[in-house]
Amino acid sequence: MFDSLSDRLESAFKVVSGKNKITEINVAESIKEIRRALVGADVNYKIAKEFTDKIKDKALGTENVLRNVNPGQLMVKIVMDELTQLMGGQSVGINVKGSPGIVLVAGLQGSGKTTFCGKLAKYLKEKRKMSPLLVACDVYRPAAIDQLGVLGESLKVPVYKEEENKNPVEIAKNALKHAKAHGYHVVIIDTAGRLAVDEVMMAEVEAIKAALTPTETLFVVDSMTGQDAVNTAEAFNQRIDYDGVVLTKLDGDTRGGAALSVKYTVGKPIKFVSTGEKMDALDVFYPDRMAQRILGMGDIVSLVEKAEMEMDEAEAKRVEKKIKQNKFDFNDFLGQMQQIKKMGDLKGLLGMIPGMGKALKDVNIDDKALVRVEAIIQSMTPEERQNPDLLTLSRKKRLALGCGQSLEQINLFVKNFNDMRKFMHKMSKGGGMGMPGGMPSLPKGGFR
Repeated sequence: MFDSLSDRLESAFKVVSGKNKITEINVAESIKEIRRALVGADVNYKIAKEFTDKIKDKALGTENVLRNVNPGQLMVKIVMDELTQLMGGQSVGINVKGSPGIVLVAGLQGSGKTTFCGKLAKYLKEKRKMSPLLVACDVYRPAAIDQLGVLGESLKVPVYKEEENKNPVEIAKNALKHAKAHGYHVVIIDTAGRLAVDEVMMAEVEAIKAALTPTETLFVVDSMTGQDAVNTAEAFNQRIDYDGVVLTKLDGDTRGGAALSVKYTVGKPIKFVSTGEKMDALDVFYPDRMAQRILGMGDIVSLVEKAEMEMDEAEAKRVEKKIKQNKFDFNDFLGQMQQIKKMGDLKGLLGMIPGMGKALKDVNIDDKALVRVEAIIQSMTPEERQNPDLLTLSRKKRLALGCGQSLEQINLFVKNFNDMRKFMHKMSKGGGMGMPGGMPSLPKGGFR
């Protein structure tokens, strides 16, 4: 996420790092590099210039005040504060108040709009303890109705659809009546998209909004389209005056222009970001946390929040006790791996740890490695899972046949597991594991 922008900003900070103090000369050189980084990230030049002018004024304003502060650290702090403000300053929640609350979702075709509707339903159901109803109002693309139906079924969230009705306003009205009659807390309306902005689409979304008066109107935009995403967001806002933006595909090859520019250009907050196809790959947008990630500082707060949601406290204490007693076994390891999988993409999670984002830039971390680990452990007997020391050569050969992997892979896994178990036991004596919930890290060398 934003790797290129992060690298270029880091280069800009090096201009003042190691200097004795902030001066007009080194600030000007650093500012030039920051501006180039932003423009390279597809941020509009006018926005980039105004942004860097603010940084310059703040940096030079501290010249005679903070003489003992490292200039490089000072510049990073100023840029982080300004990035946070550029992206909205603070998180803005979604408004789902009402009987029921109504969320109207709009966007271009291919932006991830229908998938977001499913993710939002899951978010409201699990984190807000609400009862959502998904509504299929894309009457032009049959696949959209089918897709929403499949998502709803997988989430155990009902989907309202009228496959023979080609009037989206009528469908939306009927869905609202249905929601009121059956006590749903919130209605999520998936509207039709087009490959480009056109009058028919805009008029249709306007009509649905006028008929329902939603409590929240969200515009979904593909962040990989850069400045074009911002232009589209502006065009939609002029017509439907939405309440917030959802940025999708932030896990792709995005340069960051949309995330950095949309609040400034449109004046509407980013409310959610999506980083994958999985239904739990949806996060509330926090400008300060995103600024930290862009600057390579990680996002340990979000990582801890994810861990707290997925990690069972009683289980964590049980595992911690076994680690201290040096009795951590394959059953414990399997349970921890399954909890990690619930938290999302492994590389994305590790990237939230300060300093890890850059270290993992060119590292290929295969989530399927966890599946292979599960296959190995599940091929063991109950006794072998409880006592790793039972794994003799003959037992390892049997395991290799049982899980379809080579003896070399089994040996590597067992070695890594034993190394990790020793390391964790040693660390537990020294005062804690250092990760939320007692969660063990992957052994050095990984699982291939």
